[in-house]
Amino acid sequence: MSDVNVLPELKQIIGAMLFVAKQPLTLAAMRKALQQVAEKEGGATRDFAKATEPDMAAALEALKIELETHNLGFHITEVAHGFKLENDVNCGPWLRQLLEKGRSSHLSRPALETLAIIAYRQPCTRSEIEAVRGVAVDAMIHNLLELQLIRVVGRSELPGKPWQYGTTQAFLEHFGLRSLDDLPGVEELRRMEAEQIKRREQVTVEAAAVTPPAEEQAESAPAVEASAKTVEADDNEDLDEEDEFDEDDDEDDDDEDEDEKAVKP
Repeated sequence: MSDVNVLPELKQIIGAMLFVAKQPLTLAAMRKALQQVAEKEGGATRDFAKATEPDMAAALEALKIELETHNLGFHITEVAHGFKLENDVNCGPWLRQLLEKGRSSHLSRPALETLAIIAYRQPCTRSEIEAVRGVAVDAMIHNLLELQLIRVVGRSELPGKPWQYGTTQAFLEHFGLRSLDDLPGVEELRRMEAEQIKRREQVTVEAAAVTPPAEEQAESAPAVEASAKTVEADDNEDLDEEDEFDEDDDEDDDDEDEDEKAVKP
């Protein structure tokens, strides 16, 4: 690189990096490239190696504003923990016609449902996904793996050790997300799960308070049995007294009959 050449500004270098990069670039990755060029080329390029990440962030923000101001059809966006150039949404129909010849890039509804379950519940197994959807998802998982929107992240501890699935960086790029925390409603979902766990714990505590310990049940059992025997004994005594009254009544009836016979001529 000749010193007579006009050096570009820092924001121009960053813009060129984003233009040629196939993946989102972090500030650290761009800064590393500046340092490597300074070591290799020397000269005036060493000035760029002195740039800190805050300097690069400021240059990136200036470039972002410049692109938005001039309505150039593309802009800088932060996705998948990095930065990349993306086309404006309103230019989409012409780009699809040019690059994909009119073919729709939209995922089918079953594929979106399967992908949403994996995104919100990851890591999760095929059986867990099927339990939510209620249908087999083998074909959907196969398609999503081919599209590199999901990947195998490990094995479950369940019997058979089934595969567990999670989303990829391509998933974040496809939906324009910086991280999984940007998923719509993820905070509400976490709040609902926390409330469910709290309710289950409360029910367990209440059940333990209502049900006496086994030792108390064992101690109270003899007392209950003795009380039942006492009641039974009292009932038997009452029956014996009733039988005695019945016998007295029979003797009185016999005496009356004998008196009647004596009076008759």
